Amino acid sequence: MDSVQNGCTIRDSEEVVETEALNCVHEMDTINHYVGMYPIASGGPVEKAFSPFLFAMLIVMALAFAAPGRKTRLLVSIVGYGGIAVWMTMAMYGKDGTKLHTTNYLSGMVVSLGQDAGDTNRNLAPIVQMLQQSLDESNKAAVEDAAANKDKDALLDNLRRAYNIDNFKRPSDQQEEWNGSLMQVFKWHYGKSLARWFNEPERNDPLVATMSSVAQILYAVIIAFMALMTFAAWSVKSPFYWLLVLIPMALPVGFLAEYAGWLWWYGHSLNEMGAFTLKPFMPTVFGDGKVAQFTTHSYPARGFFLMLASSALLLLAGLIRFKQVRTAGDAAARM
Repeated sequence: MDSVQNGCTIRDSEEVVETEALNCVHEMDTINHYVGMYPIASGGPVEKAFSPFLFAMLIVMALAFAAPGRKTRLLVSIVGYGGIAVWMTMAMYGKDGTKLHTTNYLSGMVVSLGQDAGDTNRNLAPIVQMLQQSLDESNKAAVEDAAANKDKDALLDNLRRAYNIDNFKRPSDQQEEWNGSLMQVFKWHYGKSLARWFNEPERNDPLVATMSSVAQILYAVIIAFMALMTFAAWSVKSPFYWLLVLIPMALPVGFLAEYAGWLWWYGHSLNEMGAFTLKPFMPTVFGDGKVAQFTTHSYPARGFFLMLASSALLLLAGLIRFKQVRTAGDAAARM
């Protein structure tokens, strides 16, 4: 959930010979923009930015629920949530904090920016166009190499260079020196994603401001929630204790709600600058669908089935603990 990855593989076909897999993310972005849809990278920006911290929090919740005894639960909670709070704070607001995020997240951002490579200015002189094209191809190769090798330093350096280029184009009073914090990079990259096909500041800037505010609020909510979950670990008799297993168990439901919500946003935020005009629509969540003359396929993959498996195991753990608490009677207060 930290990025959108290319799901296409090299086709084994007698009719078509492929030496490298088609980049389905780029293809979908190109097709979607004809009907006025925003790029894939513009969906779920806050969720992707906070995904490792949220998943780590869910893991700590499950471990705290399974831990035997109050002292062990509190130790797991304090150490686990405390570590997440420090990690998240350093990533969100620390210098080059983006590097503390996952490699896939950085790779997804860099590859998304790489879609702009090769867009030369046709008004330039031919010799300048040739030089620009050569530079674009070199940059594109560097992007692909960094993404393939999962080199965090190279990926972050690529983001820094792209940010500084954009920052230089702004009015002097709007320029902000690069610090590499996740909050800064997330805000800049989200605005750049929205403007890839439809550069409308009057429409995009409010979206960027809204998502930035949501990210700030979510940071505070996560900190407060982890404090509440530490309190919940105090006693198995507390109703809050069961949140430690119920919330991680509900992960597949939450994912589907998020997925459906963003699909709705894509289908109901069509830009009038698209080549074709479509009425707002709801893309297919599961199964085969159709958008204009294009057929869509939306099916769960390994990750979703792993979430279902984890929910089943957590349900089993919850039932076992419920039986233990009920059997212990009054002694459960000391568990």
